[in-house]
Amino acid sequence: MLSTPRGYRGMVTAPHHLASQAGLEVLREGGNAVEAMIAMAAAIPVVYPHMNAIGGDGFWLIDAGDGRPVAGIDACGAAASILSPAWYKRQGHETIPSRGPLAANTVAGTVSGWGAAYEMAKTLGGKLPLSRLVEPGAYYAENGYPTTASQTRFTAEKRAECESAPGFKKAFLPGGKVPQPGSRFVQSALAATLRRIGAEGTESFYRGKLAEAIAGDLKRAGSPVTIDDYKRHKAKIVTPLTVNVPGARLYNMTPPTQGLASLLILALFSRFKPTRADGPEFVHALVEATKLAFRVRDKHVKDPAYMAQEAQSLLADARVAKLAAQFDPHLAAPWPQAPQKGDTIWMGAIDAQGRMASFIQSIYWEFGSAVVGDETGILFQNRGTSFSLEKGAPQELAAGRKPFHTLNPAMAHFDDGRTMVYGTMGGDGQPQTQAAIFSRYAWYGHTPQEAISAPRWLLGRTWGTATTKLRLESRFAPGIVAALKGMGHDLETLADYTDLMGHAGMVVRTPAGDGGSALLEGGTDPRSDGQVGAF
Repeated sequence: MLSTPRGYRGMVTAPHHLASQAGLEVLREGGNAVEAMIAMAAAIPVVYPHMNAIGGDGFWLIDAGDGRPVAGIDACGAAASILSPAWYKRQGHETIPSRGPLAANTVAGTVSGWGAAYEMAKTLGGKLPLSRLVEPGAYYAENGYPTTASQTRFTAEKRAECESAPGFKKAFLPGGKVPQPGSRFVQSALAATLRRIGAEGTESFYRGKLAEAIAGDLKRAGSPVTIDDYKRHKAKIVTPLTVNVPGARLYNMTPPTQGLASLLILALFSRFKPTRADGPEFVHALVEATKLAFRVRDKHVKDPAYMAQEAQSLLADARVAKLAAQFDPHLAAPWPQAPQKGDTIWMGAIDAQGRMASFIQSIYWEFGSAVVGDETGILFQNRGTSFSLEKGAPQELAAGRKPFHTLNPAMAHFDDGRTMVYGTMGGDGQPQTQAAIFSRYAWYGHTPQEAISAPRWLLGRTWGTATTKLRLESRFAPGIVAALKGMGHDLETLADYTDLMGHAGMVVRTPAGDGGSALLEGGTDPRSDGQVGAF
């Protein structure tokens, strides 16, 4: 079991240690938590390129630490303006391709989120130039970093379906071979693009010379996204969803993310939570809360412009109580729903003044569309493959429509004054892991690292698997496994620590007493290449 790191002046966590160090360096220079997160956001696409990229989308929760309301940033790109189900069918497709240029069909929104966050950082006393914040990522892209075993494994596993996409071989198969763990991996074109963002500003990514280069890359690759689509894009400042649970107020992102499901699971679980977290009742209760929450998510969550009800209304006490009444403490409900895939990173930061950032960035599947711009070095997402070409489908493709997102960064304010940022990656696993680590910390006395390291489960699939079974890490005691089977759960046992369960993280701030310094505690996932950085 890893120990829980602690500090007083600042703390960050990320699923790759070099990204954590990039954020910690900013805090040491006097930057605030939001500036630190921008540095991490620019570094993680370089050192974890199979998990995320600047050609994807991002979402933020930001707390000023001074009583101002928590703010959200929606940096989700929309579908290209020429697209429709008929457009794809004219190309000979009954479904949207999962890889290649026709999968790269939405605007890359995450860099606009960096820009919105940078402006917020200034209002929180931030003074570091954007060029400084993107430099760690640019340095690692230009000079190389040691390839992780995770990147090697996923490159080998996904090579057959990705290598025909424009630019993939050149970018991710140097010398025509899968890079091996520890080998130096360089992304020169991406380094130049990151430095251009630092010099020209994030607006250039959408409405400047950099946007023209991006549009040229997309056109040469055969993507339907144009520079006009980029010019129309802007990040949105939103009011996050929120719900009260015993001892805390929770925050998460608005649609088109599944933040509603993450909040709803914990709101439901809090009404029937067992007395202990080390028995089958704990897993059963959270799994059943997940089923109830996912049914609400799948019925309602989409681009907000297409929703009939406000998402916040679905978290009303009366609605939660009605759902909770369906819980059976002894029997598993059937679960035929089709699961959501996803591949993502989550990162968190808190500074000495209590300013907090919870951030998540994604390209959807591993390597996204697999299309890499020849001039910019940008790997583009395939988030738009979550659209349906079926008329009347809940996620029916339409020009300018935002796709459904599994992404959802989380934050909590405790009644006793503690504050927390937490989150994970992994499709349908995100709300489940958030619920597991929050409840273990908040209600069962685990330290942050204990809560993250403890054995987890996954209902549904993620990262390319097809089954909808309830999968358990093998560290669960045999008696728990037997009891869950007896409750009717269809189980599958996996390795002790499998990254199918996501790469979670958490940072908690406890206010100072008697004039001392606030205590910061954090955790990172042993299933990842991550690290907590503190000082």
